[in-house]
This record gives sequence, structure tokens and C-alpha cells, in this order.
Amino acid sequence: MSLSRRGLLAAGGAVGALAATAAGPGSAVAGPLPGTGQGSGRNRVRTGFDRLAAGGYALLKGQKVGIVTNPTGITSDVRHIVDVMHPDERVNLVAVFGPEHGFRGTAQAGGSEGRYDDPATGLPVYDTYLKSGQPLADVFTASGVDTIVFDIQDAGARFYTYIWTLYDCMEAAALAGKRFVVLDRPNPVTGRAALGPVLDPAFSTFVGRREIAQAHGMTVTELALLFNAEFLAARPVELDIVKMSGWRRADFFDGTGLPWVPPSPNMPTPDTALVYSGTCLFEGTNLSEGRGTTRPFELLGAEGIDHRWAAAANALDLPGVAFREAYFAPTFSKFQGRTVGGVQLHVQDREVFDPVRTGIALLVTAKRTWSGFAWRSDNWIDKLTGNTRVRTLIDAGADTDEVVGAWAEDLAAFRAVRKRYLQYR
Repeated sequence: MSLSRRGLLAAGGAVGALAATAAGPGSAVAGPLPGTGQGSGRNRVRTGFDRLAAGGYALLKGQKVGIVTNPTGITSDVRHIVDVMHPDERVNLVAVFGPEHGFRGTAQAGGSEGRYDDPATGLPVYDTYLKSGQPLADVFTASGVDTIVFDIQDAGARFYTYIWTLYDCMEAAALAGKRFVVLDRPNPVTGRAALGPVLDPAFSTFVGRREIAQAHGMTVTELALLFNAEFLAARPVELDIVKMSGWRRADFFDGTGLPWVPPSPNMPTPDTALVYSGTCLFEGTNLSEGRGTTRPFELLGAEGIDHRWAAAANALDLPGVAFREAYFAPTFSKFQGRTVGGVQLHVQDREVFDPVRTGIALLVTAKRTWSGFAWRSDNWIDKLTGNTRVRTLIDAGADTDEVVGAWAEDLAAFRAVRKRYLQYR
């Protein structure tokens, strides 16, 4: 199914006036809306929601609308989009769908808020977490919506679950015969490149449904286009996208002028997102990945680790990053209330920093310098990397270059597919 010309043009905010300029399926009007201040001022980037609202919600006219969102669904002046849309007579918002951590963000990792009525708006809130296929389609049908809108800030890593909420909701919307609209937000760590191993479908889980790279280098609308064409081709959803204006692929989040809201409790800053696609791999080990500290995924450690790990990591002279011997006591999660030793990552040049290569190097050096190193007994590392190769190569004594080289062919193939769906320069 080709993309709806109507919806793509609505990204420009004036459907009728722009209809004659459509460039065909997969296109979207890239120019700024009048008065956006694109390229200058505090809010240089305008999100998909900002542009949708500026166009009077024309894309949603005559539809009963439900929205999949969380605390990151905000305007540039930090109002939540549900609170903005609910009283607006130009849009008929009738339901909200909450992902992991919940719509209002009250749940920790691995939790959700369940079904309830939102106290602020009275809207029914439905839980999507860990639902997929027909059960999720049944939720959409029961809600009575015609169109489902998705607006959540991503972190740029395959194992960050919101992109699989997107995938599951697209698949379920197709099953339920619902229209699907994706509103774009920046990839906070740029969209310059895809990095890391590509998922083997045999390792499909909620931290990686389909064959994309560990750091995908895409925005959510780009991923939605790829999902619909490559993975949902047998039953694609009626898909519309609303692009950002002013965003460039080389932009880090602090260059957008947009406010940051932690998309989950352990993603407090864009600095966290910068390292996350590499250091989240430590979830698959018996080391702390820094949960329960003020620097999750930047602090890593365990009881018994000393200065030798930081020294070994620094000896690799990895581009753009240095490692400090560090000691910390997590307030929850692994080693709760106990002092552990390890490293803190200090990204010194983010333009050349490679988070996935760095994560692999830290795994290799941790195993070589600490006799207590072990993988989680459930081989969670294989779910995170999307294959067994990373674990088995490290266990066999491979160095960083050997491990990274093992995914080169698969990554090149994914990059070729990815290129077809990129919407920004």
C-alpha cells in the first residue's frame, strides 16, 4: 500500500493549498510553515505535533482520535499535547494509549499504568505495554477510535522499547482497520549513521522485534515508513506522517532548541542517550549499568572491580571518550545500597564517539580485567545484541575489532535499506 498523499502533505500544514505539489509516495513537504522561525531563534526545530497543530489539525478532521504517547509528548512550551488537544474543538480526541512506564510516566522499567481514566482530562487511558497482534487490535477496536496518532520521543537504540510500541501499534491498527499517523521528533543522538549488529529474527523480543541495527540512526517517522514497507508489507497500515521542520541529520538534541523530558526514568538527559546504545549491553551482565545512580549508563561497575578496568579501557584510545575509575552505590537495581567499583564514561568529542564500539570494548576489557565477570544466566545479552555472536566471540577471547567486524556485512545491508526511508538531510 502506498502512503497517503493527503497525510504527507498535511505535514506542511495546509492540505488543499499544497496538494498539487505532492512528489509521490513516501514524500513530504520539507519547507517551513509561515512564522516558524526555522533556522533561527530558541526553538529552531518544530516537531510533528507543532506542525500538525499549526495546520489546525486538518489531518485529523472528522476522525475520532486516539493517541499513543507519554510524558515526552509535549509542545515547545512544555505543555502536554493531550492537555492541549483535549479542549480544542478542532480535534476529537477520545482515547489515550500508554506504553511502558505509562502515559503520565508513573511506572519504572518493566511496568505500566494499566487501564484508568486520566484525572486531568477524563479521557480513558488504555495500556499497550506487552500487547501486540490481535489483543492490541481488540484494544483499539474497543476504544472506538478511527485514527491512532503516535507521538513519543525515542532514544535512538534498537532496544529502547518505544519503537516496538510503534511497530506493534502499526501492526494492530492494520488488523483493526484503523488509520495511523506518526508525528516526528528528533533522534537525540543524530541521524547520521546506523551502527552495531543487526537483529537476527530468531532473537525477536520486545527489545528488538525486527532486523534493524543496534543504533538505527533514524527518526520515528522514518522507522514507521521502513516498518510499513519492509516488515508489514503483507498487511500494511494506512499510514500518514508529519515531519519536523528545521531538523538536520547531524543535529544532537541540544542543537534543536527543544525541551528535553526524560522518556523513561533512567534516561534523564540527552547525555544518557548518547552512550545508551552501547552501555545498555551491560544489562546482559552481572555488572551494574548505573541504574539507581544519577548517571545511569555512564557509570558501570560491580563489587571487586578496581582501577585496572579504567586503565585497560583508556589504553585502547577509543575516539572521543575517556574512562575514569569510579565508585558508587546504586539506590536500586543491581547492588542496591552496596558500594561498587567501575568506570565512568566521559564523552569528550561526540562527533567521533562510537557508542556501540565503545560498549563492546568495555565488555571485552571488563571480562579480561575482572575475574568475576559473567553474563546473565538467561543470556539477555543475546536479546540486546540480536544474536549470539557478540557473546560467543567475547567468550572466545576476541578483541574489539574482531567483534565489531563480525557484523559488517549485515550492517552494510541494513544501511542500504535504511537509506530508502530517510526524510531529512
